[in-house]
Amino acid sequence: MGDNQNLLAEQRRALILDEVRRRGGVRVNELTRKLNVSDMTVRRDLDALARQGAVEKVHGGAVPVAEATTHEPGFEAKSTLELSAKEDIARAAARMAAPGSAIALAGGTTVFALAQQLVEVPDLTVVTNSVRVADVFHSAQRSMTAVGPAARPGAATVVLTGGVRTPSDTLVGPVADAAIRSLHFDVLFIGVHGISAKAGLSTPNLAESETNRHFVRSARRVVVLADHTKWGTVGLSSFAALEEVDALVTDAGLPAPARGEISERLPELVVAGPSGEVIGG
Repeated sequence: MGDNQNLLAEQRRALILDEVRRRGGVRVNELTRKLNVSDMTVRRDLDALARQGAVEKVHGGAVPVAEATTHEPGFEAKSTLELSAKEDIARAAARMAAPGSAIALAGGTTVFALAQQLVEVPDLTVVTNSVRVADVFHSAQRSMTAVGPAARPGAATVVLTGGVRTPSDTLVGPVADAAIRSLHFDVLFIGVHGISAKAGLSTPNLAESETNRHFVRSARRVVVLADHTKWGTVGLSSFAALEEVDALVTDAGLPAPARGEISERLPELVVAGPSGEVIGG
């Protein structure tokens, strides 16, 4: 991990969590050396991660939490995970959104990162069930308008579905489903709780699963954004098979065997490196 003494607490904790998940556990003394911080700082970080339900503290360190298939972390908790991977994925995926197209952005923190990359793409029509994603575009448009009448041309048209709000700040349920069923998208960008060869795309929230099914059915092209930790994870409800996915955008942490298995099943695998460049597939 190198010299990380100046990292913000949330960045440091994201690195710790990545280490826990990648190695299956860490010791406090290992983290103090790798992060170049005090024993007390590491213990505070582990306490914070344990309160979020992200790790389980054990004597001398921490191990991953064995999550139930129904467990759904909130947006804030998920936003601290795999920060750099999400940014890499978002930059690579942004190249798939053509100016003037109609796109759908489903909920999740990786799609939220993508939305921040898309505010400069002209003339998009964006349909989303994510309150956070809609706020990204509205905030960008307000800031451009504030500088004077010569606001940026081609600002996105944003349609926010109705529905019931989930812990991930997405809108789901019959109202959202009805809105999505009536529309047609060039591309759907969707994040997932889990993705696997057998279960396909899955989520712990039953209502969100149904809403996501309608998103998938309404899109000409389905692009999944998922960092390497999502591969092999299975939520309570599957909403799409791998065969329904046109492209997966992931990060360089995805192991070679998984890349091979995915490449055999999907038309396109994009492995994003730093700054969003494609480093393999």
